[in-house]
Amino acid sequence: MNRKLYGGVGLLAVLSIVLFASSGRTIPSEKNAFTPDTISWGPVPAFVPPGAQLAVVEGNPLATTGDYTIRLKMPSGYRIAPHWHPKRENVTVISGTLKFGMGDRFEESKMQGFPAGSFAYLDPNMHHYVMASGETIVQIHGMSPVQFNYINPSDDPSRGK
Repeated sequence: MNRKLYGGVGLLAVLSIVLFASSGRTIPSEKNAFTPDTISWGPVPAFVPPGAQLAVVEGNPLATTGDYTIRLKMPSGYRIAPHWHPKRENVTVISGTLKFGMGDRFEESKMQGFPAGSFAYLDPNMHHYVMASGETIVQIHGMSPVQFNYINPSDDPSRGK
């Protein structure tokens, strides 16, 4: 009886592996799978305000082509002035609350809060601005290259005010 049971379990395991492998999916390796404690954070690029941290999870957001996924960790009150992107931006709130506003002027009273678990996508050329309410982590993915176009050029931190 036990032999039949073990044999059945073993056969089921082998079939599962064969079906998984034949489906074209692979088991993630340490190079393409992350737990929160293995994500490597660094400074943000010059075209966004200092004070937040950035992690490139996949791809190269500044490459001429290709997919990218990044995470942005922002302290409470962190703001990005009104801007737009020439390519679609997909945003998932991992933790905290991200406040979004649409338009050419930063108006906190007109912002809507998106708590952890929220998702939004912004089509090309949509004028928007954001602010972190509490420490907030967002994941952004899209097509490279990432480009920020500030509505008011003086809001661009890379211009060295």
